Amino acid sequence: MEIREVVLPNAPKRPLCLALVADLHDSVPVGLWDALLEKKPDAVLFTGDVVHSKEKSENGLRFLKECSTRFFTCCSLGNHEFKYGADFREEIQRTGAILLDDGYIKTDGLVIGGLTSGFAGARQGTFRETPKPRTEWLLDFCEQKGYRILLSHHPEYFDFLKDYDIDLILSGHAHGGQWRFFGLPIFAPGQGFFPRYTSGFYGGKMFVSRGVTNSAPVPRIGNREELVFLVNR
Repeated sequence: MEIREVVLPNAPKRPLCLALVADLHDSVPVGLWDALLEKKPDAVLFTGDVVHSKEKSENGLRFLKECSTRFFTCCSLGNHEFKYGADFREEIQRTGAILLDDGYIKTDGLVIGGLTSGFAGARQGTFRETPKPRTEWLLDFCEQKGYRILLSHHPEYFDFLKDYDIDLILSGHAHGGQWRFFGLPIFAPGQGFFPRYTSGFYGGKMFVSRGVTNSAPVPRIGNREELVFLVNR
């Protein structure tokens, strides 16, 4: 797992460090906890897929609880929180982490929102188009004063989120495109082959993490897992 540090865009004029943990999938990689302890971020932000399935959730929920006892921790909901008929909202709330389920919280000049996956209660499949999420609450979110951060598991939502008055959108889900040749991603769920949004910044306001684990049955090529710290010095 690579440890990356990137500069926050449009950031408030004060020191700030945010840890982005994407796509845990119930597997805690070696070095993840130590990196968080060393960096001491102001907040740890999970963008969904903390768990993998009904049968594979214990490690992810335990790690979320550990983070919430040490750091200000927020979690939005990805597709795997609802996979195979699951609904992990209550379990996530019991960890002590702040569950952002189509809602937001205000803290110390930050407004942190969480956009719930459109797969909540919907049938899922690898090649199925991602259902649209609920967005009516975003109008109120965008009117709040402060540095507005939206946790949105699906980067493919950027096409209709980009026009909202949001300072920073954080996503995962694409797993970096799994295989990258000459920097070109090959496939991502919800986007198909040669996806547009897989790693790094897009439109100056959305950052997509490659994720901290590899949950796919095939290896990654040219595409390391990553823990991302977004900083403003």
